[in-house]
Amino acid sequence: MRILTLAALLLASTAPALAQTAKVAPVLTTPEAKDVWTYARPAEARVTHVDLDLHLDFAAKTISGVAVLDIEVAKGAKEIVLDTLDLNIAAVTNENHVKLSHKVGPKDPQLGSPLTVQLDGAKKIRIAYVASPGARALQWLTPEQTQSKTLPFLFSQGQSINNRSWIPTQDSPGIRQTWSATITVPDGFVPVMSGQMLDGDKGELVPHYRRKFRFRMDNPVPPYLIAIAVGDLKFKEVGPRTGVWAEAGMIDAAVSEFADIEKMIDAAQALYGPYRWGRYDMLVLPPSFPYGGMENPNLTFFTPTIITGDKSNTDVLAHELAHSWSGNLVTNATWADGWLNEGFTTYFENRIMEALYGKERAAIYSDLDYAGMLRDVKNAGGEAAPSTRLRGEPGGDAGQLAYLKGSIFLRTIEVAVGRTRWDAYLRGYFDRYAFQPQTSAGFLADIRTHLIKGDKALEARLQLDRWVYQPGVPSNAVQVKSATLAKVDAQLAAFNAGGPASAIDAKGWQTQQWQRLLGNLPASRARRGWPSWTRRWG
Repeated sequence: MRILTLAALLLASTAPALAQTAKVAPVLTTPEAKDVWTYARPAEARVTHVDLDLHLDFAAKTISGVAVLDIEVAKGAKEIVLDTLDLNIAAVTNENHVKLSHKVGPKDPQLGSPLTVQLDGAKKIRIAYVASPGARALQWLTPEQTQSKTLPFLFSQGQSINNRSWIPTQDSPGIRQTWSATITVPDGFVPVMSGQMLDGDKGELVPHYRRKFRFRMDNPVPPYLIAIAVGDLKFKEVGPRTGVWAEAGMIDAAVSEFADIEKMIDAAQALYGPYRWGRYDMLVLPPSFPYGGMENPNLTFFTPTIITGDKSNTDVLAHELAHSWSGNLVTNATWADGWLNEGFTTYFENRIMEALYGKERAAIYSDLDYAGMLRDVKNAGGEAAPSTRLRGEPGGDAGQLAYLKGSIFLRTIEVAVGRTRWDAYLRGYFDRYAFQPQTSAGFLADIRTHLIKGDKALEARLQLDRWVYQPGVPSNAVQVKSATLAKVDAQLAAFNAGGPASAIDAKGWQTQQWQRLLGNLPASRARRGWPSWTRRWG
């Protein structure tokens, strides 16, 4: 099997680009919206659409081809700056195949290298390139690493700034782009992407026993949400707008586990407005996928480890679905405001779980989240630790604080103003900023305009700036307590006081009850009094 040579790549992509039909999303220019994780200067020139024509070579572990970028250029601007990471650039031309002067700058280990293109009046630029076999966004699996053991497998993970390793574009969440793609793979492989599949799962047979598939995303998305997977994939419908892609041996179990997805979509729409992405399909990946789920539009990626047969991990499904509003529809403009993505989604996930499974099950998750927030604050260094602020990339030593503190902040607002008023506000918020980037400052300005409306007493009670810009946990934080977990706590207290492990009645427990128990066993007590198989949690 051969790939095209670098010299031939530019001429090989002669198929017409798929039409761009969507609106152009704004780029925020306020100081807090400046993204330090991109080389791009979008106020001068920005990407609005990406059209890919790519060939996959599993033997060489490379993706090669052409990216055609539609751009908007400010008056007087002469160049555009893109993000790349270990891309071998063969040529850069305008839409008429006239060469454009370009330069790849020095490489930063995290940011990669800037690609600066002199535009000479061009409104489209064509970049012929090959991605490195070690591209940071791409995971190439051997057949032995898959469930079916028949074909190799490829999947991508773009968040947060990994897609620059296989797509030369402006890789910033604040620079939203529509995209289209033509993907050519060896016959027998099926590619799927985070957009509309235009030709079905058979594609078009082309020379050299290869098949060509086309995809399109008409909504402007942050570039980290462009995703691909290729392998021995089958499809099975779950409902009229949902289905599962997976290897044959996993697909039936996945369809059964995800059976509530249509009800989840209905519940989410009833809360916060229409689902704006068309289909909601799900891809179950081989076990090496490094996350529980990734909210790629139209095609959420899931690890098979959430498939347990009892739906005890459907909160992961609810979380990724909720991203269709918070994160995908309204996106943090920079990663310093990642809580606008994950905090909102964790709150929304809980509301979906309550709508489907009742208040007590939702309370279990909220109770665990509150305990997790306190644990993360402690592990980060305490209430004064800078990394415990919402705005400013909490992470690393702060654990999942963007998720947990962010969701509890929103729960605190809900309790303060009442659920009816809060839900009406959130629904309006998603409508006002649909398909746009957002900052913490923008959210706070919006909530003051549309919810607080000059009510000084409410403003003081909510402590908005304290939550977003200061470390630790504000004094008004709302803790939801679970009766189910309270019973676990009582048994845990008896055990920690010296009681026997045999006295703990765990009959019928689900994952979250075990999580509460095992997460709170003191190491010394576990070693002396608990069965040996639990000591890894001690």
